[in-house]
Amino acid sequence: MRPQRFLRHLDQVIVPRLAGGFVRLARGRLRLRLLTGAALFGVTGVLLAVVWTAHRGTTATPESTLGETVQVGVVQGQSVPLYAKQARSELAGLLKRPSATPVETYALVSLKAYLAPERLTPVLGGVSVVEVYARVPLGSTSTASVRIPAFKIPEDVVTGMKHVAARKDADAADFRGLAGKLTTADAEEDRLRDTYLGGSAVAEAEAEAYRTGCTCVYAAVVRATPAALDQIAARPEVRAVDPAPEVRRLDRAVFLPPLPEQVGQLDPSASAVPSASPSAQPSATPGGEPSAEPSDRPDAEASGPPSTRPSSGPTAPHASPAAQTSPSGDDTAPASPEHAPSAAASDAGQSG
Repeated sequence: MRPQRFLRHLDQVIVPRLAGGFVRLARGRLRLRLLTGAALFGVTGVLLAVVWTAHRGTTATPESTLGETVQVGVVQGQSVPLYAKQARSELAGLLKRPSATPVETYALVSLKAYLAPERLTPVLGGVSVVEVYARVPLGSTSTASVRIPAFKIPEDVVTGMKHVAARKDADAADFRGLAGKLTTADAEEDRLRDTYLGGSAVAEAEAEAYRTGCTCVYAAVVRATPAALDQIAARPEVRAVDPAPEVRRLDRAVFLPPLPEQVGQLDPSASAVPSASPSAQPSATPGGEPSAEPSDRPDAEASGPPSTRPSSGPTAPHASPAAQTSPSGDDTAPASPEHAPSAAASDAGQSG
């Protein structure tokens, strides 16, 4: 082939084919780079999403997403017998629900009479106990209700009562100190001195009762299946078992058990016992285990029914420490259901 023809052939045939090949090769590399970049971007996005999700899971849930506080128990103006009947009806409804696996639920167990710690085992046996409610019945003298976290029955109840007794001893001493500071001889200070001395006497009586493991427990919060709750409800010492499947967190619940002496319609001025989480936060689900360690002091107390309040005569205590302002600042005034503080706002390291 002549050089002219060869060059012309090279220019017209070979060079265009080589150029097309390089173009196709360049296009393939660019596509590869694009695909590689997209893959790296996707992997990076997935890793960032995983890290963000893990961080979000360890961040505290905002208060606004926790839902409203749930009240379980007797409300103002409600008939206690009607409440017990409604609780039985609700428990019967849970028993009728078909379920392959029985689901445990929280429930408020109200007793017909005050019981000592050792009497609780045959009554609450077979279910997980979360906390108990206790009050020292001193006849016509108004006393406070306290909430004691209790997982082991009766050991935790006895231990919790000893903690309450120590606080009551401190209250009695504080009241005596306040009375001793009143030195003016006039009618107003005489009445105030009688109030302080009366509060000291009530606190001393409560401390002695709790220290000896008194017959003071009148309610409990438990967690069990509907069938186990039905067995509890059938025991002669139990007045009502109020199931609360709507309660998912104890720190978002207020339990209002009736006192044994409240047998008719609950007076609008009768007090309630707000509930808060025990000293260690229980699981948010019924399957978790609550803390068995009792708290050093109740976070909220409430006095007994108004009918038990004493007269204002000088020979009787004017009010219990919880019904007045506690000198130590530990007690709160009696709260009725509509004024009961939110359980979420209570100190999680206290119990009442």
